[in-house]
Amino acid sequence: MTPTTTTTPPAAGTKPTELRRELGTRDLVLIVIGCVIGSGIFIVPSTVLKQSGGDVGPMLLVWVLGGVLSLLGALTYGELGAMSPEAGGMYVWVRDAFGRFPAFLLGWTFFFCIGSGAVATLSVAFAAYCTRLVPLGPVAQKAVALLMIAVIAAVNVRGTRQSAGVQNVSTAVKVGALVLMSVLLLALGAGLSQTAGHVWPARFTPGLLSGLGAGMIGVLWAYEGWQYATFSAGEVKDPGKTLPPSIGVGTLAVVLLYLLANVAYLGALSPEVVMASNAVAADAVGTVLGGGAAKLVAAAVMVSIFSAANGVTLTAPRAAFRMAQDGLFFRGLGEVHPRFLTPARAIIASAVWAALLAATGTFERLLTYVVFTGWIFYALAAASLLVLRRTRPDAPRPFRVPGYPWTPILFVVAAAAIVLNTLLTQPLSAAIGLAIVFVGAPFYWVWSRRA
Repeated sequence: MTPTTTTTPPAAGTKPTELRRELGTRDLVLIVIGCVIGSGIFIVPSTVLKQSGGDVGPMLLVWVLGGVLSLLGALTYGELGAMSPEAGGMYVWVRDAFGRFPAFLLGWTFFFCIGSGAVATLSVAFAAYCTRLVPLGPVAQKAVALLMIAVIAAVNVRGTRQSAGVQNVSTAVKVGALVLMSVLLLALGAGLSQTAGHVWPARFTPGLLSGLGAGMIGVLWAYEGWQYATFSAGEVKDPGKTLPPSIGVGTLAVVLLYLLANVAYLGALSPEVVMASNAVAADAVGTVLGGGAAKLVAAAVMVSIFSAANGVTLTAPRAAFRMAQDGLFFRGLGEVHPRFLTPARAIIASAVWAALLAATGTFERLLTYVVFTGWIFYALAAASLLVLRRTRPDAPRPFRVPGYPWTPILFVVAAAAIVLNTLLTQPLSAAIGLAIVFVGAPFYWVWSRRA
């Protein structure tokens, strides 16, 4: 039996309880790309090259390995999403495989920390780049950040189709801008001629390997976001056929775009200049096209940030929506808007919390402590496949991950290594992050007793 591809409209006078399936392949591909490409690719390459010892080969290798790891996760999540195409994605899989408590902690952390913190971070970054186009004081910058959150929330409340349309346009614009920038830098720059002595190290020393490991953390941060599309599985048309290839194609497209951008930066600047840059995209464009073009980069980054924030808002609140329907969160957040057929209350609550984080600046410290815990949940979600293959052998699986069981196992091991590295290198921050996550435990006890 295949998953339902459409949602029957509720009878007159009754409240809808499920979301409408209206997202297609193009929507999902652009959601993945839009959620991943924020501001990271415009900043992170400098740090990764520096941690690679200034050699281009190891630096590109780190970006490739990060992309391969992301693809392993995307393929794994593709099977899970096709098997359980419900709103909530990762929350649903962890709930079904490991129980309600770890699933609750996942949803709790994404609502209060990771998802809302990402939107807050993006809104503040949007306002900061806005100052490169228009002079703004501190108060005005906060107002711009809050306005961006409010606009995105309003668009998402009014309809999934409308918010997906905004996502499609904004993502297409930023992909086009990134490709155009890369082509111009490669065509007009002279930086590649200066990389001859910086292609590959004479030998891989322990210090270089340690640097590559640190660079991988930054690369995975730049790749993060493809997971968000799974939260919208309950709104995908024909999810068995649509979800797996969409996540895979979107993730692969990001890998190729990132590699192109990294080579383009080197096409405009020497490795030494790239390593010294705090805003490598702006510096590269300014060198090749002149200082006036820096404003064009700022505008492109703003579109990129807006698209990423809209993608997170379009997806992440669905976990809170499903938790509420399970009786493990504020019940009102599990309601479907009778007119717009969106999880309107969950979207608004998430936006209000993100705005509070942005206004107070607390998101910076919160994400510093909590962002690594996301990889615990990403690993749990991937490990769900290993459990559900055993406990639900007869469940419909329109898509089966290639290379099973090694594909999910490799992803889980890599995610565990990231978590372990954080625990060993930043034990205090890791301990505080875990404490913040487990603050939700008493609330789970209250809600689970009521449920």
